[in-house]
Amino acid sequence: MQRRAWATRRINRDHSPVLALAVPVVSILAASVLSTLSVATAAPLLPPFGFVLLIAWRLQRPGLLAAWAGFPLGLFDDLVSGQPFGSAMLLWSLAMIALEALETRFPWRTFVQDWLIAGALLLSYIAAAALLSGASVGVPGLIALIPQTLLTIASYPLLARLVAWLDRLRLSRVRRIG
Repeated sequence: MQRRAWATRRINRDHSPVLALAVPVVSILAASVLSTLSVATAAPLLPPFGFVLLIAWRLQRPGLLAAWAGFPLGLFDDLVSGQPFGSAMLLWSLAMIALEALETRFPWRTFVQDWLIAGALLLSYIAAAALLSGASVGVPGLIALIPQTLLTIASYPLLARLVAWLDRLRLSRVRRIG
């Protein structure tokens, strides 16, 4: 009996542990750098891509990133974004703790629920980052954040799709066992 080529490639294989752990971290770090490459405007316009990807990875693969992962990833984001040192570390860590608590309470969710959760976290993050930035945030400052907030929440499905593609890539690369 002749074996099919696809069957022999999948027998006795396992996922690459380096690739399995590196893809989420590298994608979040690259997204944090991507947020800094923007056109100069009076108010921020681009979404905080690093934070959006952190939320998307955590909602799609709850056990992949530990709750403490928000601290070092936030540290990197603080270093490249220009925000006051410690703001992203604090906010990303609080978001990871909130997602951990949410995951234990509601382990099964739909995409719409994930989008609502992400939207609430993203809205909270943008508002808290504006308050922690040291700028005087009044009504005009909050109104100026509306385009960034709407663009961030609207971009979540696209970035969640990117995370799903990266997750398939992460799990498709295999190495031989034994």
